[in-house]
Amino acid sequence: QAQLVESGGGLVQAGASLRLSCAASGRPFRYGLGWFRQVPGEEREFVAAIDGSGHFTHYTGSVKGRFTISRDNAKNMVYLQMNSLKPNDTAVYYCAAKRSGWGTGHYDYWGQGTQVTVSS
Repeated sequence: QAQLVESGGGLVQAGASLRLSCAASGRPFRYGLGWFRQVPGEEREFVAAIDGSGHFTHYTGSVKGRFTISRDNAKNMVYLQMNSLKPNDTAVYYCAAKRSGWGTGHYDYWGQGTQVTVSS
């Protein structure tokens, strides 16, 4: 079992930056980790993923070059640095972990989400 708690969301203007953090606990911290986001009335969308070692990452096209996922296994933390934010980045952002593998697809554990709002 793993517990995930996100933080760092907020209200910013277009062009600004935010860093989301996710604290993981409950299991040895080598799971594949990811960030997803969801707008009310729409499906949850994959944003970024990182493998257990932190050496490999994958992003959805709309955030490539603007967002960076990273992890600190010593602190059981995963981060999402978001730069050049746009109004359509507005969503609830979720941290997630998967027991096997990494990348897209099924995730086993989810945080409760943190709201990111980007004003124009």
